[in-house]
Amino acid sequence: MNNKALNFRTVREEVPGSKWQSLFDFHWPAYEQWYLSEGERERPGYLACYNALRRHMPELLGTYRALCELAGGGDLVARLLSLYRPPPYITGCSQAVLARRSSTVLARNYDYPPELCEGTILCTRWNERRVIAMSDCLWGVLDGINDAGLAVSLAFGGRKVVGDGFGAPIILRYILETCDNVPQAAEVLARVPIHMAYNITVADRAGRYVTAMIAPDRRASIRRMPVATNHQTQIEWHAHALASETLIRERQLSILVGDESTTEDRLVSAFFTPPLFRHDYGRGLGTVYTAVYRPVEGRVQFHWPGLHLDLSFDDFPEKCITVRYGTYGLCTG
Repeated sequence: MNNKALNFRTVREEVPGSKWQSLFDFHWPAYEQWYLSEGERERPGYLACYNALRRHMPELLGTYRALCELAGGGDLVARLLSLYRPPPYITGCSQAVLARRSSTVLARNYDYPPELCEGTILCTRWNERRVIAMSDCLWGVLDGINDAGLAVSLAFGGRKVVGDGFGAPIILRYILETCDNVPQAAEVLARVPIHMAYNITVADRAGRYVTAMIAPDRRASIRRMPVATNHQTQIEWHAHALASETLIRERQLSILVGDESTTEDRLVSAFFTPPLFRHDYGRGLGTVYTAVYRPVEGRVQFHWPGLHLDLSFDDFPEKCITVRYGTYGLCTG
């Protein structure tokens, strides 16, 4: 079996410094190749990137400048780190919220080619708010939680459209850095432009939740929906829908969340087995990790078969875990 190994690292650094710089140095060659994959002319210039960030997410500018400086201050680096009109990329993913009187949980599976996942879990305090997040694009977020008890997760929206906007990971970073609750996050999701179709689910410690179906070519649809997979109001990319089994996964989650007898343990366990847990690593649709966010407690668990990390803002040990993915499964070591 052709195994691909991925190291997951927990990294704690309150303000951007040498640890983030080391991560940048390690990942930059791959990101540079990806960013230029369609040719440099396809990417916006520095001023367009900077002005877009200043217009839509000005609270991030201080951190953006600090990261650009740590990365060497080059033009190409600054353009990539803005995540404005990046190259398109497609994920799988399933996510669901289970809200009960005593607690709320946001659980998700991230389905993607393992070799393209950073595997970095960052604990930061970049803007006076503590954030734990699975990193993407060097400072973006695939899923995460902040110390106000707001959790967020992304899933590809199942449409081919590409337009003028930001990559979803930087929008999730912005939400966690600036928002306290679901209504504030919903306002961000309604106004910040995105470059591809995504389904963003957010939940807070008060038990509120929404899923935002956003795209560059139409207004955001933000509803009190606890479940999201890889389509929006209808199937538009049939080949992807079939390969990713998005309807099957949505139905499974909807049944679970709609059943009043479903416990948190039952919901989380479902993410460890098919159809939610996927072994299709050969086509880049296998499950890379499972994340479980608990907004009330301010905790997150990352799961792999036979292994998990239990993290919080006050208990965040730095460690490395190696996971090996093959055509038919994965193992930890």
